[in-house]
Amino acid sequence: MKKIWFDKEYIYAETDEGEVKRQSLLWYPALKDATDEERNAYRKGFGGYHWRNLDVDISFDSFSYDDADPTPLQRFFLTHKELNVDEVARMSDISPAMLNQFINGFMKPSKECETKIVSQIHSLGKEYANVNFSMQ
Repeated sequence: MKKIWFDKEYIYAETDEGEVKRQSLLWYPALKDATDEERNAYRKGFGGYHWRNLDVDISFDSFSYDDADPTPLQRFFLTHKELNVDEVARMSDISPAMLNQFINGFMKPSKECETKIVSQIHSLGKEYANVNFSMQ
């Protein structure tokens, strides 16, 4: 890799052949929230880039992965850190470990499993929308 740079949503890398590749910063929340100064304080090693102060490593190979952008399911959980993933999984009647595998891209949910998760999220949304703390 020749060089890297950032925009609001992605980290880009230019290969030695001049090809530009990218990855979503949602995969790297510390880099997403970092200042320009923090982003520029990296070390290039044999296998990738390392941000010591942010405790982030990105391998050169990861720029060739098929999942540069998170799926809609992954994006939802990566952008809603307020949700307890383990509890959403249990409420969806699936294993917390399995939901974490889906979110991290190690497994893909079946259509049935994805429907369970989405239904539970919709149910939570309705419950939250009906909250009323007025004193009577």
